[in-house]
Amino acid sequence: MDSKKENVAELPDILDSRKDSSQYSAKQTDMRSSGKNKTKCSNGLKMFMVSLCFSFICKALSGIVMKSSITQIERRFGISTSEAGFIDGSFEIGNLLVIIPVSHFGAKSHIPRLIGIGSFVMGIGSLLTALPHFLMGYYRYDSVLNANPLDNSTVTYTSCSTDLNLTGNNRSSIQLETGCKNESDSRMWIYVLMGNMLRGIGEAPIAPLGITYIDNFAKEGHSTFYLGILHSLTMIGPMLGYMLGSLCAKLYVDIGFVDLSTITIKPSDSRWVGAWWLGFLIAGMLNIVAGIPFFFIPKHMKKARRQSTDPAALDAPCNNDNRGQKLNFKNAEQTKTHNSLEGFFYSLKCILSNKMYLFYLVSSLLTFSTFIGNITYLPKFLEQEYDLSMYKSNLFLGTTAIPIVAISVFLGGYISKKLKLGILGNAKLLLISRVIAMVLQIPLYFLYCRSQPIAGLTVNYNGNDTGTLQDIPFSFCNSHCNCDANLWDPVCGDDGLTYMSPCLAGCKSSVGRGKDLVFHNCSCVEVNNIQSGKASAHLGKCSRTDDCSRNFIYFTILSSFISFAIGIGSTSSILLVFKFVNPELKSLAIGVHSLVMRTLGGILAPIYYGLVIDVTCLKWDTNNCGDQGACRIYDSHTFRNAYYGLSVGLKIPDFIFFIILFIAMKKNYQESKTGPSNNEGIDMDGSNNKPLVSSAHADSESHI
Repeated sequence: MDSKKENVAELPDILDSRKDSSQYSAKQTDMRSSGKNKTKCSNGLKMFMVSLCFSFICKALSGIVMKSSITQIERRFGISTSEAGFIDGSFEIGNLLVIIPVSHFGAKSHIPRLIGIGSFVMGIGSLLTALPHFLMGYYRYDSVLNANPLDNSTVTYTSCSTDLNLTGNNRSSIQLETGCKNESDSRMWIYVLMGNMLRGIGEAPIAPLGITYIDNFAKEGHSTFYLGILHSLTMIGPMLGYMLGSLCAKLYVDIGFVDLSTITIKPSDSRWVGAWWLGFLIAGMLNIVAGIPFFFIPKHMKKARRQSTDPAALDAPCNNDNRGQKLNFKNAEQTKTHNSLEGFFYSLKCILSNKMYLFYLVSSLLTFSTFIGNITYLPKFLEQEYDLSMYKSNLFLGTTAIPIVAISVFLGGYISKKLKLGILGNAKLLLISRVIAMVLQIPLYFLYCRSQPIAGLTVNYNGNDTGTLQDIPFSFCNSHCNCDANLWDPVCGDDGLTYMSPCLAGCKSSVGRGKDLVFHNCSCVEVNNIQSGKASAHLGKCSRTDDCSRNFIYFTILSSFISFAIGIGSTSSILLVFKFVNPELKSLAIGVHSLVMRTLGGILAPIYYGLVIDVTCLKWDTNNCGDQGACRIYDSHTFRNAYYGLSVGLKIPDFIFFIILFIAMKKNYQESKTGPSNNEGIDMDGSNNKPLVSSAHADSESHI
């Protein structure tokens, strides 16, 4: 009996021991399961990050291929700079057609799969852009030699002649009629526009949905760091894009199909057209490959941080007073309405009634417009101002400016994470970077080269600059020649002057073939070189002075510092896009931001920059139908004034808007420290899972 009593007495202890052991085992199992889930979540996010980085690199590469090829396209299809700018802006037209619905409804769909589909569409668009090259005939440029590039025979031509029937100098009506039939190929640029538009449609889900996915599943406070990594690695795309554009610009457009020894122009010639189509083929294939991994990434991951799913967390009204930015969805039916068209318009109303968001939107638009105008036409500016060929300009951007921006973007993201910058801290960082960039841009205006002396265009035929544009192609030294004044086939005379054609230089004989062709007995050159007796001219414009090369070195150094300053604030500018609105609206906020940037910046900026540049043209090409084609040479002084003047005209109001916004943000921050107030959705908290409203956490954040 005693033994039984002892056993009964020990039974609770045994049960407690087993219970404790069971609880301990359950805890161990939960810890292991939690650890596996965290590892799985971490690995899934890493896979998504790697795939998204590669996709961003490919889309950036294809975008830069278009930017670096825009001048080649302009020359190939014989269109003006503003028309080429419209083709470049067609990417934004395609993007804006779908960006808003994709940003709103896509955030509730399978985000990785939508990004994969977008990458495929981008690839198809790039391939379509290259299609006209295979449907058009061979490129033929104007030359006094009137030589067929497919003809391997040696061409001998007497430039200055009094024979009125000589078709080399004046185009006959038969030539014009035949040429007009061949000019039908110039309409093929419509395929380029359609392909670029399709590429814009494919790009729509990649940026807003990719950033949203990262912000949804990254650990608290890590979103900025991930965005810094993403946009730093994205800079690989522009680097490769400019290098690819440089290589393509150096290769002749019909390489492999014509005898290059018969080509009389060099890559530095304004009539040169590189193999622009090759870059689009490569970019198209890369974008298709980039879309494949996204079809193997899940729609959801176990969240790496705790997020409140209580419906009460969504109970913050959006009203005309802008006192909140959260939607009021108190039941499942209202939440369902949020996914409908009615919910979309209600969400859009909440965003557009946010004054802080609108101020930042205007400031961002002006910044983006300046950026698009500069990045589109900087190669053309370098060509006209510093006499760089297109392939050298692209190489310069790919090896200097872009790598520096990549490093500074990463550094900006790291600074934001290391100092735990809230929204006000990121705004301060962005403000500092803009001020430094603006100050450094002032000396750039004074680093210029003298206008190139071109007889009958910028100076008279004795080389004297009268201070006004001449535009008088004929002089006593070439008055006896039967010359076509519209023809642009420049030669450099021994007198140091550039002549618009060998005929206008009064050249009477030629020796050689292709690029080695030399013209002799040039009467206009002989007049200026009476003492030396030299009267020859070589193909191409005369080179600039050594002072121009030295100024370009200074330009490179200053541009590098400016690129670094801009890159430091880049991550902060991206983060601020959705920090003025509620987390539930961040995807739509990014979409609206992208829509405005694409419409008023991406579409219009290349057009009005192009229109301003067209005004500075000195010599337009004339096609075989007698219509105006691409510009052959610009007035470098007027070009510089227009280029910098337009940029400054956009930056000054941009700076004013941002200062007003920053003052309002600072005032909001001070109010949040003194107590709760209705402050239009702003929070100085840097977290990525909280609405931007007044919070006690603002006091604990580090700011600069």
